Formats: sequence, C-alpha cells, structure tokens
Amino acid sequence: MKSQLLMSESNKNYTDNQPEYSVTELSMALKRTVEDTYGYVRLRGEISGFKRAASGHVYLTLKDEKSVLDGIMWKGVAGRLNFRPEDGLEVICTGKLTTYPGRSKYQIVIERMEPAGAGALMALLEERKRKLAAEGLFEPSRKKAIPYLPDVIGVVTSPTGAVIRDILHRLSDRFPRRVIVWPVLVQGEGAAEQIADAIRGFNKLEVGGAIPRPDVLIVARGGGSLEDLWSFNEEVVIRAVADSDIPLISAVGHETDTTLIDYASDLRAPTPTAAAEHAVPVRADLIYTVQDLDSRLNRSVRRMVTDKAQKLSGLSRGLPKPAEMLALSRQRFDDVADRLPRALRQLAERRQMQLDGATRMLRPDLLRRDIERGGERTQQLAGRMGRAEAQNLSRMQNGFEATGRLFDSLNYKRVLDRGFAVIRDAQGRALTQAAATSAGDGLDIEFSDGHVAAMVTGAPPKKKPRPKKADPKKEDQRQGTLI
Repeated sequence: MKSQLLMSESNKNYTDNQPEYSVTELSMALKRTVEDTYGYVRLRGEISGFKRAASGHVYLTLKDEKSVLDGIMWKGVAGRLNFRPEDGLEVICTGKLTTYPGRSKYQIVIERMEPAGAGALMALLEERKRKLAAEGLFEPSRKKAIPYLPDVIGVVTSPTGAVIRDILHRLSDRFPRRVIVWPVLVQGEGAAEQIADAIRGFNKLEVGGAIPRPDVLIVARGGGSLEDLWSFNEEVVIRAVADSDIPLISAVGHETDTTLIDYASDLRAPTPTAAAEHAVPVRADLIYTVQDLDSRLNRSVRRMVTDKAQKLSGLSRGLPKPAEMLALSRQRFDDVADRLPRALRQLAERRQMQLDGATRMLRPDLLRRDIERGGERTQQLAGRMGRAEAQNLSRMQNGFEATGRLFDSLNYKRVLDRGFAVIRDAQGRALTQAAATSAGDGLDIEFSDGHVAAMVTGAPPKKKPRPKKADPKKEDQRQGTLI
C-alpha cells in the first residue's frame, strides 16, 4: 500500500512538470512533423466524393478497402488534367502530405494525378457507353443524312492546329465552300464544355441571319492517347451531339481511335481530312457527271422522238386517205347544192300565193262594207250605253232624294218647330238634366226661330237615387241553408 502511494505521488509530480501547449501550437507542431516526415508521397486509390468548388479547386477522397484519405487539388493543377476525374475511378496521385488544423485532420495536396493504367479509363468508358446507349443516344434511327452539297460548313476544332488546315485544304481541292470555325480547346480542363457549347451555338443560329447557319458540322481533332481524347468521351459532349438538329460528322483522332462522339454523330470519319471528303463531292467529278447526264438526256430525247415518229408513221398507214374520207361529204354537198335553187323557187312561189290571197282581201269595196258594218255596230253600242247611263243617273237621283228626306226627318230643328227647345251651358254643351246646372249659371236657349240668353236663379232639384235592383244571385241572409 505504501509503495502504491509513493508511485502515485511520483506520477503526479511528473505530470505537473510537463509544459502546456495551446491547441494551435500543438496543431502546427503536428503539421510540421507530418510534412517533415513524409514530404512527397505517391498514392494509389479510388476517387470518392469528387467535388469542384466555385473557385475551381477540387476536393475529393482517396480510399481503398480499409482506409480513406482526404485530398485537395488546386485550380491550376486541375486545369492541366487530360481527363475528368469521377467517382469510382482508380488513380495514382502524387503530392505533399499535410494537415488541416482547422478540422484536426490530415490530407494530401495533389500536384499530379493520372489514371491507374488504361484499364481504369477503359472500364469507365465502357460503363458510360452502356449508360448512354441505354438512353437511345446511339440509335441508328436518330442519325440524319449528310447533305450532298452544303453551302456552309461549321467546324468545331482548335484554330491553331494542323486539323483546320487539312480540312480547308481538302475542301478547296474538292469543292470550295464557305467554312465557319468555332474555336475551342480540344484537350484539358474545360475542353468538353467548350465543344458542347460550340455545337449548341451553331444550332442556335437562325436561317438567313447575319451569321449563316451551317448545313453540316464537323467536330475534329488530331490523334492522341486515350487521356488526350477524353474530352470527346464526356457526357456533356455526347448529349450536345445527340440533340443537334444540324447533321454532324465526327473526326476525332486517327482511324484506330474510337470515342463516344463517334457513336452519337450522324457520320464517323476516320480522319479530319476524310471528314472534309465526306462533306462535299469532287467538283470535277460532279461536272463530269452533270455533263454525262446531259448527253444521256439528249440522246434519250432524240431516241424518244424517233420512236414516236415511227409509231406515228405506222399508225398513219392504217388511216383512210383524206380524199376518201371527204368523198361522201362532197357528194352530199353537191346534192344539196343542186336542190337548193329548186327549194328557193318553190318557197318563193308559196310566199307569192299567200301574198296574192292577202291582196284580194284588201279590195276597196270589201273595206267599205267592213267600215259600214263597223259604224252600225258602233251606233248600236252608243244607244245602249246612253240608255244605261240614263238609268244609272235616275237611280242615283232617287237615292239622293231619299237620303235628303231621311236627313230632314232626323234634323232636330223639326223637333223645335213642334215646341221644343235646346238648352246649352256657357261652353255650348247641350243639357239634358236640371241637376247639371247651378244657381247663377248662364244658359243659351235655342228655339225654332232663334236663341235667348238666360240665367239659373233657383237651386235645381236633387237627383233621386234609383232604387237598386235585387241581385237574384245573392242568397237571402235571413233564410237558412240546407247545405
């Protein structure tokens, strides 16, 4: 027990004698230890959690079966990569091992990265190929026909390489056309985005605009390794090619090089020079073809005219002669011409006979007899009309006289002659009852021989109410009802 107490006391004294560190001091000491001990290292691992920040720096994690290690790649290093890192890709990274005191973790600052052999890139390429093929981006039914003789050709490539010179030289030899070059990077960081933007930019040009819209596109690049051509395997480029409304020819690498853009394009050319050959025909061959077709057309027309003339000649031999066809008509014409004078004479004779008959009816004695008979009929009609008119006048006069007598009988002045009078008020209205007057009213009394003015001096008698007639429909209220 005593020995235990002595040991505890000694440990306490030893702990109290240790120097004290701040967190920052300890973190920086660990940082120097790690950097001095390991320096540059070369690691092999699988990328996981790949992320590109807005600043352009890349953050990722390297892992194997048992461990993980954080990694960072600065913007300048990431821009020099020949391929695009992705999750699941096995890579070999060279860099400096260090710590990040802000989070108490160690990490590797990557200064160089390369795929862990071509097998890793090929595996990634095959996986992406299967994915895009499953979406139907490589279907032959999506491919469009390349125009035979385009007016404008759009080329997506580097403006400083030998590719664009080869294309222009081949076009000038075969059939000079207008070429519009969209300069892009064909390798390294951002190349895939520039290529996709160029393809979409050509498709957005309007027909008849200030910049003509190409009739066909050529995406071209020279040969290189799998890493050098990796931009043409990126998904953003493949989708831009598949969405292009303009027919597109891919000419990436040499004849043995194959990228995913070759499957999505409408036509794959083994080289950029071959792409120019596919884009336009040979002008001399075209001129020779047109001339040959023109001569063949002329020969065909002459042969057709000759054949038609022979057929017409053969058919004409089967037709009757014109003189024979007109013989019957001529005979009929002569017959009609002979009968025509006789017919005219007969017609003239009939018209003369009709004229003579009409002349006989127009003799003076016949006309005088007709006039006399017409005068007698007129006198008879005049006598009948005079008697009828006298009878009508007599009937009308009798009707007028009867109406006058009826008017005289209904005239009220005849009543005044019998001793009656008409009394009117000041307004000239005839009064029929005394109750319609009041004391002081002025009156006009009309007799048979004149008018007399008068005034009402006394009150008029009151009008007796007429007794109401009993309504036989109303029941006697004093009598009961059996209902």
